[in-house]
Amino acid sequence: MELLRLETVPCTFLKRLNRFVALVEVEGEERKALVTNTGRLEEFMVPGRKAFCTPKSGGKTDFVLVAFEDLNKRGAVIDTRTQAKAFERAVELGLVPWLRDCRIKRREVTVGKSRLDYLFECPGGEIYAEMKSAVLRGGNKGEYAMYPDCPSVRGRRHIMELIELSKAGKRAMIFFIGAMPGVEKFMPYERGDPEIARLLREAKKAGVKIHALSLSLLPDGRVVLDRPSLEIELGEDF
Repeated sequence: MELLRLETVPCTFLKRLNRFVALVEVEGEERKALVTNTGRLEEFMVPGRKAFCTPKSGGKTDFVLVAFEDLNKRGAVIDTRTQAKAFERAVELGLVPWLRDCRIKRREVTVGKSRLDYLFECPGGEIYAEMKSAVLRGGNKGEYAMYPDCPSVRGRRHIMELIELSKAGKRAMIFFIGAMPGVEKFMPYERGDPEIARLLREAKKAGVKIHALSLSLLPDGRVVLDRPSLEIELGEDF
């Protein structure tokens, strides 16, 4: 199901200059592209890998690095803004089964010392929710979308805030955007941050709902919803 249509420009990834800027080649010229995803993305950020950029105006970069070519020439969407826009469109169209009949009441909601991404208004009451980007592939067949690919103090804090909300009697949720073609399940990446994996298991026990969906980019610039609900595997505490 089409969620968005982007004005994509084929590009080649050359190197990551810093956390927020990559050097890419567009039509034979080296250009700078904005990177919105703060993960390491080592699976994708390989010199010479084909990618997709979108033009931007203003600032120190000319493009946004949106996706990398992945399975069957589909793009793995690394741009967190595109992920959020696509997700919000899916909710608006009623395509997300675990948010059926819900609407976004507020964005960037302050809770404790954190800001959570969403406050949803649903038939059963409000839900405080945090969205995370899961663009690390795992599993023998590459069927897992995983998060995080590196330690995330901010991610830990968000999960702890959700746990406290749930313990206080409020509805809380964390969900993951598996923005890669071909993924069927989500699981935390223990080697990336074992504490986040542990906190997710604690969150589930505390009543925090954990969900995931998958989307990808078609070569013509369409962002499509692949699976509205991924199977969740959290592992076990030892």
